[in-house]
Amino acid sequence: MSDERPPAEDAPNEVRETGREPVILRGISTRAWEHPADRGALVALRELRGFDIVLRKLSGMVSERALRLSLLGSSIKVDRHQYSRVHDAYLSVAAVLDAADLPDLYITRNPDLGGMCIGIDKPVIVINSGSLDLLDETELRFLLAHELGHALSGHGLYRTLLMVLLRLTTSVAWIPVGVVGLRVITAALYEWSRKSELSADRAGALAVQDPAAAIRVMAKMAGGGDLRDVDTAAFLEQAKEFETGGDLRDSFLKLLLLETRSHDFAVARAAAVKSWIDEGEYREYLAGAYPRREGDGDASISAEAKAAAKSYKDLFETSGDPLAKLLRKFRDGL
Repeated sequence: MSDERPPAEDAPNEVRETGREPVILRGISTRAWEHPADRGALVALRELRGFDIVLRKLSGMVSERALRLSLLGSSIKVDRHQYSRVHDAYLSVAAVLDAADLPDLYITRNPDLGGMCIGIDKPVIVINSGSLDLLDETELRFLLAHELGHALSGHGLYRTLLMVLLRLTTSVAWIPVGVVGLRVITAALYEWSRKSELSADRAGALAVQDPAAAIRVMAKMAGGGDLRDVDTAAFLEQAKEFETGGDLRDSFLKLLLLETRSHDFAVARAAAVKSWIDEGEYREYLAGAYPRREGDGDASISAEAKAAAKSYKDLFETSGDPLAKLLRKFRDGL
């Protein structure tokens, strides 16, 4: 990156140990946590002047007002009087990510673990009530920061584009452009959505500064929330088995299973966030060497496109997937 990265205020030279107060990442840019493939798309879309205005007009079809009224009428709005524990946790992760203008936060009745960030002009974060039962305090902060990361990156705005284009591809399916062509378009859109989830996972990791908590949340999403008889190290080994196991049939089946998923599988997300932490960028950011918001205007589309391409190339070169191995062997043979 071309950013100048001076040390953060009061930032230590090493990552702080779990249990201590987290490092405040003053002025941190969303580019710090955005996956290269996600960031490349966001930078390109932000360069389309007036594009956000058009999407906001289109969002009238979604009726954001109706959504807000529905939440006000059927969910609980979090503040210092209602779900004060969640409110304090929300303010805590917002302070770490140096976020000032916070989306409204609601708790909705849903026994499943999870949440969502929705809306365009004023995003709203909704957390399932089941998350409060299944997550400890650090894990809850990870989930809140994950959804806040979505909001700060503007994913709500650009996910509207995904929904509009998916509707268009459905409505014009009769046009003789070929079913395969339409599937390629939708697969690409879903691929971006999955990468945006990896971005939000990184935001969560930066906010809680406890890598083990991020892995536990993924394990709870996969296994129902009770980890008393679950070994998270074995869970990560399961991720390796998912990536490398089987033969070419399994490789193609994984591609088919992912084609219309907006979120990657929990084991894959756990492995991805652990890999990002282990590669060192996470520690550099906590030591103060992170991109600042003041440099966002200098972001280059070509540089981000190259970074996105490199991320896919690196993934291909290191993947243990049987199909990737075969393609590398074929390339090397040529």
